Amino acid sequence: MSLGLPELLVILAIIVIIFGANKLPQLGRGIGAAIKNFKNEVKDDKDDADAKHVS
Repeated sequence: MSLGLPELLVILAIIVIIFGANKLPQLGRGIGAAIKNFKNEVKDDKDDADAKHVS
């Protein structure tokens, strides 16, 4: 059960209606920064777990 192109376009249209076209770049930057921070924290936790497992 994956999202196809029509579903993604509908979701994008709803987001544009809710937030407005002017806010989309700001919203995209915020979401991108949140994903980057999440990935960094997961990587740091994995590194910490590996260090504890080795010692």
